[in-house]
Amino acid sequence: MKIIIAIGTIFFSVFALSFLFYENTMNFTVYAQSDLQITKHRNMVIYLGNGLETHARLNLPAIGNGPYPGVLLVPGSGTTDMNETAGYVRIDNETGSLIYPSARPFFDIAEYLSERGFAVLQYDKRGFGANMTILDNNVWGNIIVTDLINDAQKALNTLIQQPEVDSSKISLIGHSEGTTIVPRIAINNPNKVDNIVLMGTLAQNLKEVGNHQIMQPVLYAQKVLDHNHTGLISVQEASKDPVFISLGRDLIHVLMQNVTLINGTDKGLNSQYDINNDTLISINDELKPRLLDQAKSLAVVTPDKKCNGLKGPCPIWINSQYSLTPNLDIMDKVPSNISVLILQGENDSDTPIQQAFLLQQKLIELRHPDHTLITYPNLGHLFYPSSQWVTSLGGPISQYVLADLYSWLESHLGFTPLYSSTHYSNSSSSSNFINK
Repeated sequence: MKIIIAIGTIFFSVFALSFLFYENTMNFTVYAQSDLQITKHRNMVIYLGNGLETHARLNLPAIGNGPYPGVLLVPGSGTTDMNETAGYVRIDNETGSLIYPSARPFFDIAEYLSERGFAVLQYDKRGFGANMTILDNNVWGNIIVTDLINDAQKALNTLIQQPEVDSSKISLIGHSEGTTIVPRIAINNPNKVDNIVLMGTLAQNLKEVGNHQIMQPVLYAQKVLDHNHTGLISVQEASKDPVFISLGRDLIHVLMQNVTLINGTDKGLNSQYDINNDTLISINDELKPRLLDQAKSLAVVTPDKKCNGLKGPCPIWINSQYSLTPNLDIMDKVPSNISVLILQGENDSDTPIQQAFLLQQKLIELRHPDHTLITYPNLGHLFYPSSQWVTSLGGPISQYVLADLYSWLESHLGFTPLYSSTHYSNSSSSSNFINK
């Protein structure tokens, strides 16, 4: 069919619209480039064993049938679906369309990589589904780390079996808790895995990292609320400070339940913590003991008591994490033919940047042949601009993070060379450290 070129004085952006004019008709069709289908997906079910299954999704380029290099996404802790959706999906009352939370890190990664030629598999954690739904409370409440490792292995097997996937080019991406699982899958599959990517990584186990998280209100109180450096903070000020409230959750309520209130109610602080019987909180003598008590209570398993996973982590899972061998002590078992990329936000308050530095140092000590650390100022745990104190639940992932991820994966699968960066090497290993 012959295409006629229309000549006129009206100019249209070639990036916004495509026009097709046909000789046998004066009508033309307008296609917005944003409406073009550049990816496709297939919904799947992964069988985890013992009659348990979970939903999954294979994201593919729209053109061709592959085989494409494969990527498996291993999610972080907590109530996390395959997209790592941070919040509830809402329905627009006027249009009836779904409104998704802006923070969906794994959705962003799956879309970005599949647009550029990768096959990406995502999966829901066992017992959990879309829109913050616990599908099976018994399963969810009894998850241990071994279950999650086994599930990731089943997901890897599923990815490799797909006809669109090149089983000789497989990469694993773990986020947060997923960074403790991905190295173990690589160790157990030295001939199947080519690359691992650790985003918001842990070098130590949860017990050690958890101490940092638990002490965040103490650090904030010392650096922000203790104006006179007396070791004391005002109950009234702390109760109105949004950051402290977010860090402490019900902490203020517990400490203030017997305090002199603004309305004149005359009661003292809980004597167990308020050793001075005043309206100030001693950071070391009142605040810190309560935080330590809370930390201990998280790991207490109460017989016959069901865990509500939507309110917090379950004790069985916490104890399994506490006993997990940390990444620092297993990295020597990661095969030398598997390349390692660490991506880390410098404002990550969940897995602080020191964890990434420790892991990088360990890889250098081990003379691992190929590892790279990229850090991002001002980005938090979800790779979105965030304060140093509380993870911002915003999104999407910053585009330059996605571009770095793609560039590294592409270069390590034999497509194109990686962009130039500061490079350190010795006779048996090479290490990149890139500060963005």
